[in-house]
Amino acid sequence: MKALDTNALVRFLVRDDEKQAQVVKKILLNAEVAGDLIFIPFIVMLETIWVLSSVYEYSRAEIILALENLLVVSVFEIEEHERVVNLCRIAKKHSIDLADLLIGLTSHDKGCETTLTFDKKAAQSELFTLI
Repeated sequence: MKALDTNALVRFLVRDDEKQAQVVKKILLNAEVAGDLIFIPFIVMLETIWVLSSVYEYSRAEIILALENLLVVSVFEIEEHERVVNLCRIAKKHSIDLADLLIGLTSHDKGCETTLTFDKKAAQSELFTLI
């Protein structure tokens, strides 16, 4: 199995460099034909959220849609797949920063009763406690 780095995943999503986007598309098509999977590390998902937001100025809704689209690509094996599914579901109900939500979900899934934060907006979620 091979994995994609953030820059390759972003090229695939954003297509700001069509040549590189086509290279990634070809890799995915070849993996599909061969019955192989392409691994997407959890940290790549977090970095992708950050890059889409800060560099490409994607809206929250656009980022959620991009994540949902990645979740259904048959050749992708996304680390912590269910957590990313939950992120997309919860993100539609809250206005909390997506990266913060992912941090809160990760802590919750690892058995933490809460994530302590100074972030007043994050603390609006049951995943966080304001300190």
